[in-house]
Amino acid sequence: MKILYFCLMKNIKIILITGASSGIGYDAAETLAKQGHRVYAAARRVECMEPLKEFGVNILKMDVTDEASMKQGVEAVFQAEGRIDVLVNNAGYGYFGAIENVSIEEARRQVEVNVFGLARLTQLVLPIMRAQGSGRIINTSSIAGKMVIYLGGWYNVTKYAVEAFSDALRMEVKPFGIDVVKIEPGAIKTDWGIIAAKNLKESSEGTAYEETGARWSNSMRWFYKSNLLSSPKVITRLISRAVNSRYPRAVYCRGRFSFSGRVAHALLPARWWDAIMRKLGKIKVKQQ
Repeated sequence: MKILYFCLMKNIKIILITGASSGIGYDAAETLAKQGHRVYAAARRVECMEPLKEFGVNILKMDVTDEASMKQGVEAVFQAEGRIDVLVNNAGYGYFGAIENVSIEEARRQVEVNVFGLARLTQLVLPIMRAQGSGRIINTSSIAGKMVIYLGGWYNVTKYAVEAFSDALRMEVKPFGIDVVKIEPGAIKTDWGIIAAKNLKESSEGTAYEETGARWSNSMRWFYKSNLLSSPKVITRLISRAVNSRYPRAVYCRGRFSFSGRVAHALLPARWWDAIMRKLGKIKVKQQ
């Protein structure tokens, strides 16, 4: 019995996951806790995570743009558990709009959340993982880190950065027994797209891109309310594999249009891809 208990405990991981108040992060926190892991779910909106307590998830208030908030969160997990086995960097958002229209302040904020927040939290966790001789960093990137989306330029900038950051980090920390995994979701049915569409419409109003922005925003809303997208559970399964696999892949990619989109972007001439994106931006759908 003692041997069995030791084996079971060895497979239980201490997991810190950000952006857990909704969508992929919320679903992943619930799923990993049901698997028996000790999960710490972090986000600004703690009230949205209250139902997770039913599954044994520990709730943390954390803002990845606030240094003190991140330090307190990491310290709380380490003090309670004595180790951190997995960090899932999932916090992020999309502010869409023409490069010209999105203010530098807003662009900077998106980079701060999607890139520097992820990077700083990783820096805070790495000394713990090095000391224990093991660990796993799982970064939620996006297919938008492989292909450019029309009027999503600043968001693409952040996800391309996460791709490069993860690749560089993977090489650096491997000698310390730490794995780095990228999760690249395709089109997933969450509120992310609705928020991005709202931001696109707002950033385009009163500008040279107003008509195009309004049409593309309307198409995005229709698309994210349709049944054409994959469930967040598709990505949760990938995160679960990345957590539980003895030898995880460097990259997991799944979700609607994730494969076809990246292949098309890689193989088509740049001007062809540009033309396709602009054509999609002209599609009219009924207002929702």
